[in-house]
Amino acid sequence: MELLLAFAVLLFVAVLFSGLAHRTVLSTAVLFLLAGFVLGDGVTGVLALEPGDEIVVGLAELALFSVLFTDGMRVGFSDLRRAWRLPGRALVLGMPLTFAVTAVLAHYVAGLSWTQAMLVGAVLAPTDPVFASAIVGRPEVPGRLRSLLNVESGLNDGLALPVVLVLLSVLSRDEVDYGSLAGELALGIALGFAVPAVAVLLIRSRFTSATPMYAALGGLSIGLVVLALASLTHANLFLAAFTAGITIATFAPDVEKSFSEFGELVTELLKLAAILVFGALISPAFLGEIPWSGYLFAVLALVLARPLAIVVALARSGLPTAEKAVAAWFGPKGFASVVYGLLILDAEVPGADAMFHLVALVIFASILAHSSTDVPIAHAFARAEGRPEPDLPGPAEDEPPGTTTAARSPGTETGAG
Repeated sequence: MELLLAFAVLLFVAVLFSGLAHRTVLSTAVLFLLAGFVLGDGVTGVLALEPGDEIVVGLAELALFSVLFTDGMRVGFSDLRRAWRLPGRALVLGMPLTFAVTAVLAHYVAGLSWTQAMLVGAVLAPTDPVFASAIVGRPEVPGRLRSLLNVESGLNDGLALPVVLVLLSVLSRDEVDYGSLAGELALGIALGFAVPAVAVLLIRSRFTSATPMYAALGGLSIGLVVLALASLTHANLFLAAFTAGITIATFAPDVEKSFSEFGELVTELLKLAAILVFGALISPAFLGEIPWSGYLFAVLALVLARPLAIVVALARSGLPTAEKAVAAWFGPKGFASVVYGLLILDAEVPGADAMFHLVALVIFASILAHSSTDVPIAHAFARAEGRPEPDLPGPAEDEPPGTTTAARSPGTETGAG
C-alpha cells in the first residue's frame, strides 16, 4: 500500500505541474525517478524493493509493451515502407556500432572482460520508446526526425534480446539454441500480426457491434491477448507489441482512433509507475559501490557511443545537421535495458552484480539527461522555423508517417520534458 499511496500522491503532483513541465526543463519522469530514490530503502525506506522482485520486472515489461503497442498504432505498413530509409540506417548501422563502441568502453574504461563488455553493450544498445516519445510527440520537431526516432526505438528493443540471450549463454557456459532464438523473433512478429488481424475480422462482422464506450476497449483487449499469448509461448514480447500496433493502424484505423486517448493514459500510468519503482532501486549505497571508472563509463556511453554511431550511420543521408545532431543525442536508455539488466542478475553469471550496477547507472543518468532536453530541443526547432513556442500542450498537426502524439495532452505529459 505504501507504493500505491506514493504513486497516487506523485501522480496528483504531476497533474498539477504538467503544464509547466511541458514548457520547461522540469520533467515528470525526473520527479518520479528522484521520488523513488528518496523513498527507496537506501534513504527513507518507505519503498523496500529489490531488483529480483516481480513488480520491478513486471512493471518494466508492461510499460515497454504498452508504449510499443501504442506507438505501433501510429505506423501503418505503407507508412513504414515510405519512412524506412533513415530508421533502416539507424538499425542496420547505428545499433551495431553503438553496441561495439559501448563494449569497447566497458572493457577499457570499466574493466570488464570482453564477453561481459559485449553483454553490457547489447543491453545498452537499444533506445527506449518510452522516453523517445517525448521528442516524437512534439509537432515542433521535424517529421522525418520524429519518424526516425519512433521506428528505430520501436524495433531495436526486440532485436537486442537475442544478442543478450546469446551472450548470457556464453557467460554461463550453456549451449546456445539459435533456432529457438530465431523462432521467438518470428513467433513474436506472427502473433503481432495474427491476433489483431483476426480481431479486426470479428469487429467488422455483420453479426457484431460495439457501443462507443466498449469500442475504446477494443484496442486494450487486443493488446492484452497479444501480451498473454506472447508470454505463454515465449515469443518476443516487444516485437509482438510493435507489430500488433502496426497491424491495427494498417487494417483498423477506427480501432486506433477509438483507443488512442485511453491507450496513451494507460501507457503514461505504467511508465510513471515503472520509473518510480526503478528509482527506488537506486540508493546512495548502490551508487557508492560503483567505482569512478563506472561513472566515467556512464558519461561516455551517453555522450560518445550513441552519438558517434548515429553520426556515422546517417552520414550522407541528406538529413540536416541539426536533425542529425538531435538523432545522435536522443538515444535514451530505459525499460528494455532495465529488463535485460535484470536478466543478467537472474542468470547469476560471473560479474553479474558489476554489470547490473553499470547498466542501472547509465539508465539513471539517461533519464535525468534526456528527460530534461526534449523541451529545449523542441523550442529550438520552433525558433528556427519562426514558429511560436507553445505555452500549453496541444494536438500535433500534420503528423508524418511513423510518429506518435504520445501523452502530450494536459495532465498526461510524457514525463520527459
